Amino acid sequence: MFDFYQTEVDKNNNFNITPIVNASPQDLIDEGFDQIEKEVKNELLERLKTIDPYYFEKVVLKLLKKMGYGEFKETPKSGDGGIDGIINEDKLGLDKIYIQAKRFNENKVREKDIRNFIGAMSGDTNKGVFVTTSLFDQGAIEKAKNAHHKIILIDGNKLVDLMHEYNVGVQIKQVYEVKHLDEDFFIEQ
Repeated sequence: MFDFYQTEVDKNNNFNITPIVNASPQDLIDEGFDQIEKEVKNELLERLKTIDPYYFEKVVLKLLKKMGYGEFKETPKSGDGGIDGIINEDKLGLDKIYIQAKRFNENKVREKDIRNFIGAMSGDTNKGVFVTTSLFDQGAIEKAKNAHHKIILIDGNKLVDLMHEYNVGVQIKQVYEVKHLDEDFFIEQ
């Protein structure tokens, strides 16, 4: 077995290196894979925070489409009435979901933002997705939870998790095959 060092990040984004005693080769691969995934997600979130806000709205719509929702319609860049996009809940378009996308660097989404989104949804749907590159403050979370509408909140970390899972904004760089002995092959019949 190998001695291996695991990198951990504490609350203050400080890196701590701790040894993993007697790590197997699979442990080394898994830890390396996890580290690469975390780095890619961090890079992805930082990039999302710097892109044009209107392009960010399009990224969110593309993600939802990739997740299996139906076609989407972008709203005009200005005068959109607080709705950044409309996506069909299914491929047949039986129900609509309104989308709000806020590309924030540091500011949190506030209760007022959720209230405005609910007001904009008052027409022909009661379902919405509010996406941000930052976080939701407690007032925003409570407002969304207690609304008569069904509102899903996606913060920056959840957004990059979904983008990574559905390969939006990322590419597969390398695929490794790890093989093991096929015991069934050696069973005599």
